[in-house]
Formats: sequence, structure tokens, C-alpha cells
Amino acid sequence: MTNLAHPPRQDFETRLGNDEHDALRLWLRIMTCTNLVESEIRARLRSRFDSTLPRFDLMSQLWRHPEGLKMGEVSRRLMVTSGNVTGITDQLVREGLVSREPVASDRRAFLVKLTTAGRRSFQRMAEEHEQWIVDLFGGLDDSDTRQLHRLLGLLKQSLTRPDAPSIRSAHSAKRASR
Repeated sequence: MTNLAHPPRQDFETRLGNDEHDALRLWLRIMTCTNLVESEIRARLRSRFDSTLPRFDLMSQLWRHPEGLKMGEVSRRLMVTSGNVTGITDQLVREGLVSREPVASDRRAFLVKLTTAGRRSFQRMAEEHEQWIVDLFGGLDDSDTRQLHRLLGLLKQSLTRPDAPSIRSAHSAKRASR
């Protein structure tokens, strides 16, 4: 297991000079923390369950929807291509953790569900995953955790408001100026 108490390798954040914008510093701090936590979770899933984060994420979506999800919906929720979802689903079907059933109203669509074995397997992973997250964030006290959650919530609100700058709006403005 990786020990996050050791100084991290040189990362984007530590390469910054003193003249960088605070917004850039914050972005890189968020990315560094995300990468450190994600790397640790990936390593723990691999060593403890011989699994991957994409498999865990797919099973997590199916856990939340016991009635099943269409393949396209799984792809949309995971924000990955349908080809990625198909490959992972094929593997989980072979292992008996997921079933794929045709949708009567749409011959091209399939409904994906966790099997009973898949639900048991995911529940074990999810319980340990939750404890890993609690442990990884254990360096923050409850007050710090709540404050960080609140502040990131404010950031999320500002990024999702209708008038927020986005790639789409910048692209549209660029096309309109031609």
C-alpha cells in the first residue's frame, strides 16, 4: 500500500513559481490531491480485489439502479465512450457479476444489471472503499472536512451557473467573430 505520509513526487503544483495566479495554484492543488487519492484507490482495488476503478465505477452505477440501466445511460453517467462500457461489461458478464438483457421496446438496446453475485461482490468492495476514503481524508478534522466540502460546493455552483464561461461558449464566440 502507498503511504501518503511520505512527500509526494514532484508534481505540477510543486513546480510552480511564486509568480503564478492563485487560481492556477488552486487548480493544481485540486488536481494533485485528486491524483493522489485516485492513485491510492486504484492500487487498493487492484491489490485487494484484483479490480480496476472503471469496473468499480460501472458496478457502482448498477448498484444504485437495481432495475438496470441501458448501456448508453451507463456510458453517459460514467462520462466514457460506449466502447469502454461495452468492454468492461463483457468482462463482468463473463465473470457472472453482470447480466445483459435485451430491451423489448428497442432491439438495439441492452439493459445491464448486477447479478446476485455482482451485488455481493460490489457490496464488499464498496464497504472497504468507503473506509479507504475515510482513512485517506483522516488528516482533516470534521470542521476542515465540512469547510472544504462547502468551499468546493461554491466552486461547483460558480462553474455550473448558466452564465459561467465554458469551452462551448468560448468556441461559439470564436465562430461568431469570424
